Amino acid sequence: MTTVLAIETSCDETAVAIINNRQVCTSIVASQIPVHQQYGGVVPEVASRQHLETLNYEIEQAIASSDLNWSQIDGIAATCAPGLVGALLVGLTAAKTLAMVHEKPFLGVHHLEGHICATYLIEPNLNPPFLSLLVSGGHTSLIYVKDYGMYETMGETRDDAAGEAFDKVARLLKLGYPGGPIIDQLSQTGDPQAFVLPEGKISLPGGGYHPYDCSFSGLKTAVLRLVQQLEKEGKEVPIADIVASFQDTIARSLTKRAIACALNYNLDTITVGGGVAANSGLRKHLQAAANKYNLRVLFPPLKFCTDNAAMIGCAAAEHLSRGHRSSMTLGVHSRLSLNQVMKLYEN
Repeated sequence: MTTVLAIETSCDETAVAIINNRQVCTSIVASQIPVHQQYGGVVPEVASRQHLETLNYEIEQAIASSDLNWSQIDGIAATCAPGLVGALLVGLTAAKTLAMVHEKPFLGVHHLEGHICATYLIEPNLNPPFLSLLVSGGHTSLIYVKDYGMYETMGETRDDAAGEAFDKVARLLKLGYPGGPIIDQLSQTGDPQAFVLPEGKISLPGGGYHPYDCSFSGLKTAVLRLVQQLEKEGKEVPIADIVASFQDTIARSLTKRAIACALNYNLDTITVGGGVAANSGLRKHLQAAANKYNLRVLFPPLKFCTDNAAMIGCAAAEHLSRGHRSSMTLGVHSRLSLNQVMKLYEN
């Protein structure tokens, strides 16, 4: 059994968790959404200061609520990439300090690998290979999980991430921040077929389209032009119908690509991770398509869709059990490809 205390501070959630293999002993998350709402988005410097104020208390609370002592912890982990550099440094520095003080192995974890491993927390018997759809405010990717620590990006967004598109459209319609949950809720009362919006296919140089890449900046622009046209004609802007059509377009676009990729590579399981994995439209479309093609689709519970330390601890436990360790000289990276995950560790 491998027990890890993990820290996640890559953006605007301060999180600490203790994981025993694929079981959650305790998971604590403090969201900064109320702090950043007044700015309409995450302010990096504010996020870093909030992490500093919150993290020590969360570490103490995690140990106390788990009924464990430091001698029962096998390793200390923290997200090291990708993310906001200042925010990452807070968590990484705390993890290194704890590792030195308590003489434990230290592990730096890739944030996206954490989202992939979140599914292990609800499906402990899951093993690679499988396909992972990662959809959040900063990332939209289709990842072929070949083995533990072995990933191949099959498709990704060429511009806005799905969650970013939700935020931008919500800002355009003056709905508030964060846009994803607000649009999802409003969509329940709207008609998803009210407006035809572009899915954003990516053209290939020799003709045709990239089967797995996607684009959402054009969709955002289409919503803007639709609103401008309605206002020009003096018509009422049907917000619920617009956001329902917008959400449905994103859900259909992601579903088509995920299903096609899984079928083409003979993968029978699709996992979904990231904040947009909580979206009801995506869940409905992807589950229906998976049932049609006899595929298994796994969504983590809502608490493990958004950023959390449990998923980071799960990823770290997998590496630690295989003898992987990170150097105390490991730094943070605002960007880092998933195929470089193993460079974070020393065997």
